[in-house]
Parts: sequence; C-alpha cells; structure tokens
Amino acid sequence: MNRSTAFPFQPLLISTLLTVVPAILLLASAASAIAARFQLPASYIIQSIAVLIGLLLTLLPFLPQHQPLQRLGAANTVTLLRAGIAALLAGLIGQAMLVASLAWLMAALAGIALLLDGVDGWLARRSQMQSIFGARFDMEVDAFFILVLAALVYQMDKAGVWVLLSGAMRYGFVALGYALPWLRQPLPPRQRRQTVCVFQTAILALCLIPPLLPPWTTRLTAVALGLLTLSFLVDTVWLARCRISGMSR
Repeated sequence: MNRSTAFPFQPLLISTLLTVVPAILLLASAASAIAARFQLPASYIIQSIAVLIGLLLTLLPFLPQHQPLQRLGAANTVTLLRAGIAALLAGLIGQAMLVASLAWLMAALAGIALLLDGVDGWLARRSQMQSIFGARFDMEVDAFFILVLAALVYQMDKAGVWVLLSGAMRYGFVALGYALPWLRQPLPPRQRRQTVCVFQTAILALCLIPPLLPPWTTRLTAVALGLLTLSFLVDTVWLARCRISGMSR
C-alpha cells in the first residue's frame, strides 16, 4: 500500500492549492511591477509565471510523499517563496541588455532567497512537519536557483559559457543515474553539500552586482565551480566504493 492509498490525499491537495494559487498571483503582481519599473516586455511576466508553474508541476507527482501530513505547512511556503524569486530571475533570461539598477535588484532578490535558505528546514523541524517531499522541494529549488543564477551571470558576460556547468552539474548527475543505477543510491547526509551549495549560490549572486566585473567574476565563479565539482566527485567515489564492496560480498 502506497502513501496515496494509505492516507486521504484530498486535504493535502486542497492545502497546497490554497497556498500555490495566491503565490502565483503574488508572482504575477511582482513581475508586473518589475516590468513596469524597468520597461520590460510582457513576455517577462509570462515567462516568470510559466517557469514557476512548470517547476511546481514537475514536483506535483512527489506531493504524496508529504503524507501523512495534511497541510503544506510554513516550511514549504518559504520554499515556495524562494521558488517564486527564482522564477522572477528566470524571467530575465533571454531579455535585452540589463541596466545597472535592474542588476542590483536581481542581486538583492538573490540575496533574500539565500537568506531564506535554511529557514524552511528550521521551520519544518520546529513545527515537526518534516517530510520526504519537503526535502526534495528544497533541494530542487536550490538546484534550479543555481542554474538560473549561472545563466544570468553568463548572459551579463561575467563569466564564460562554462559557468553554466554550475547549474547543470546536478541535473547531469541525475541523468547519468539512469544509465548507471548505482549513482541513484541514497547518500549519507553531509554538511559539506549544504556548505558548497550556499557558497556556490552566494558567489553567483555576488557576481550579479554591477561593480564586480571580470576578471574577478571569472575567478570567483571558477573557484565556486571547482568546489562544486569536487563535492560531486567525492559523492561519486563514495557511491562507486559502495557498489564495489557490494559486488565483492
């Protein structure tokens, strides 16, 4: 018996809708205000909304993993707020040349999202509403946020196209797991991953501010990418050793 049949799903779904719909409306209002202030085309608003809806639809199949909890909860609401900020920034990908004042706003939004990172986990523990879904939601928003920041850093000519690896690495690791199933085995919790993730996000956000220019942005993003690569390498080696030890038994 799976979670969806063991527990009633309707209360959780209603709670999620009552949280998500206002969040989408709030995002639409924020995107409209930004578009009006910086004379951005309507496509920016549409792109921002589409990104958030697409991200949430991707995670919808995992919502039953939040059961037996029947409310989405404050922790996931904070994560949803971070996802909205990521969507506002993602709406700027592909837009025309970004003015300095807009770049400062981008950096400020990224900083707010970074400050909120960790609050959701603290709220989940404090309210005793931790779940597999909550952990996945937090992780996916982190990964997507890094990808968006890397794309903006590249778009602003702050680093070469290689900076996109910062955001693509986690998705590449997941994709490789379909070809190599041993990469999909659970990893033990490590503070190293959280530290590297925060450092990566902070460096990319910092590189958005107008005064910081190449070669400094290139060097900073290269260091951050190197640490991220090393972290993934450590996890890959650990999984490979587990596979080898399992085969030798």
